Order: sequence, then structure tokens, then C-alpha cells
Amino acid sequence: MQIAKTDLEGVVILTPKKFGDQRGFFSETYNKRTLADAGIELDFVQDNHSLSADVGVVRGLHFQSQPFGQDKLVRVVRGRILDVAVDLRKSSPTFKRHVAVELSDQNWRQLLVPIGFAHGFVTLEPNTEVVYKVTNYYSPANDLGIRWNDPCLGIAWPVSEDRAILSAKDAGLPLFDQVGDTLF
Repeated sequence: MQIAKTDLEGVVILTPKKFGDQRGFFSETYNKRTLADAGIELDFVQDNHSLSADVGVVRGLHFQSQPFGQDKLVRVVRGRILDVAVDLRKSSPTFKRHVAVELSDQNWRQLLVPIGFAHGFVTLEPNTEVVYKVTNYYSPANDLGIRWNDPCLGIAWPVSEDRAILSAKDAGLPLFDQVGDTLF
């Protein structure tokens, strides 16, 4: 597995090896020992799977407040997304900065988003399926988010506001400056 750091401390791009032949392919997409050898020791407790039927579906930017913060290991099993992590750690030198990485069933990359980051993505192909592991269980009382297109974050989303497809929940998320007390 190839492991590459990003500009944000703790956010890592993982690219598993993929072995293919005339039958298809095989890939070990997660190995706890391999990650531990790279200094990444996480205990995943839940897997999530989403299907987005259309191009331009935006999910996020989501996070859970402490003590229910979640590390996430995100990958695409069908289609393509732009995956975004925003640093919410007030004491971090990269506070409010973000990283955006294209994940697809073709490039086979995964994004590790640690606790202390908001996470979201936009679909770039129809019928995109995203799966991700998390290190803490879903907690409705701690489920928070930031509006995806908040101008103070400067995220260059590849979808316009009038074309973005959002849930009612995500459309009503507050701006970054309105969630200050819940940050890490």
C-alpha cells in the first residue's frame, strides 16, 4: 500500500495495490498492521456506504463533536468524487485550510480524514458509491456540519450552487463562523 501525506497534518492518501487479470482484480483495501507500521493506529468500528445517483450530489461538510469524533477512511467503489477535508483544529497551523483529492474506482485512492476535520464530497459521475470506515459510532446528538460552499473556506467545488444537489439537512448547515464552540 502506498501512503502519501498531504499538506494537512494527519490527512493521508492511501493507494492499495490492485492485482488484475482476465478474471477481474483483487485488492487488499485495508490492513491494520500495514497502517500501524506507518504510524497510523486506528480502531474502526463501523462501515458506511452511500450511493449518489446524479452528478453534483454534495454530501457534507460533516463532523461529530467530541467525545464522538470520528476518523474516516474513505474510498470509492464505483464512480468518482472530489473528497474534501477541512481542518477544524483551532490550535493547528492549518486551521480552516482544506485538502481536496479526487477518489475514483479507477485511481483506487483512499483518503484518511482524522478527528478534528470536517469531511464532504461531491460526485463527479452518476451512480457513484462511496464506502468509508469510522472509528466511532454515529451519534445524532454530536452530528454537526458546515455549509459546503462557505466562502471563507475557499473550496473550489466543481459544481455551481444552482446545480448542487443537497439534502435538506446539508442545505441548512451553518457557516463556519457559526460553529466555533464545537470545533476541536
